[in-house]
Amino acid sequence: MAGTGKEKRMQTAIRKELALVEKQEEKLRKAAGHESVRPWGKLEEKIPQKIYENLEKAFCKAFSIVFDKGTGVIEKSYNKNAIQEDYQIRNYAVQVRSRRKELRNVKSGAQGAGVRNMAITTAEGIGLGIFGIGLPDIVIFTGVILKGIYETALHYGYAYDTAEERLLILKMMEAALSKGGEWEEKNQTVDEWLQNGIPSPEGDEMSIQMQETAQTFAMDMLVLKFIQGIPVAGMIGGAGNPVYYRKVMKYVQLKYRKRYLMRVADGEGQGTV
Repeated sequence: MAGTGKEKRMQTAIRKELALVEKQEEKLRKAAGHESVRPWGKLEEKIPQKIYENLEKAFCKAFSIVFDKGTGVIEKSYNKNAIQEDYQIRNYAVQVRSRRKELRNVKSGAQGAGVRNMAITTAEGIGLGIFGIGLPDIVIFTGVILKGIYETALHYGYAYDTAEERLLILKMMEAALSKGGEWEEKNQTVDEWLQNGIPSPEGDEMSIQMQETAQTFAMDMLVLKFIQGIPVAGMIGGAGNPVYYRKVMKYVQLKYRKRYLMRVADGEGQGTV
């Protein structure tokens, strides 16, 4: 009977946390709908198509560089073993006590690194903007975002260096900056993958997803990155980096939270790292 009571307590805690996640998802959905009308649409029309194409290529190249060569560098910026050990401790507490408090402790651990990464992307964005450096900033900016995602994955017990996990990361990044109906579509795909498993990318699927994510980033950040390429005035464009970092991480952290809760609800206590 004691075991039954513990299981009920766990399921009640998970149900309440998932309900909170659903409310936060609804806020993101509404925000994506409101943002479908772009405030600087007329300004975008005046920017040469070549600028957009170069920006898209820059993001696509940045994803490729960071995935292929940058992960090891990023891992030197945090203590991977310590994060994994912290997850194991917090997750063990969830299994033993089965209370909502312990579930929230896992969340608090995942959110801790966000403040430090926000400071990094703010400093590099504004700093490079002063000198009118726009496109070279993209690799650094992308690296900081992926650093935040990697740390979030570890805090929830997930790996980030397999083909499947990278595909999920790219899809979440794309969904985070999508608008209106596209947000609905991309978000549904993310939820289906979390529920049923991430498909193994075959053929050119990874390259295609990388390009689609790059297109979304390029379109949404076009004006700011264009401005960042102008000396001194570029500070304004660079100041957009933390805004976008926060937007992407808000979505990604919510999805990892949801993924973890669903795993615990299924009785799978251990993560994949």
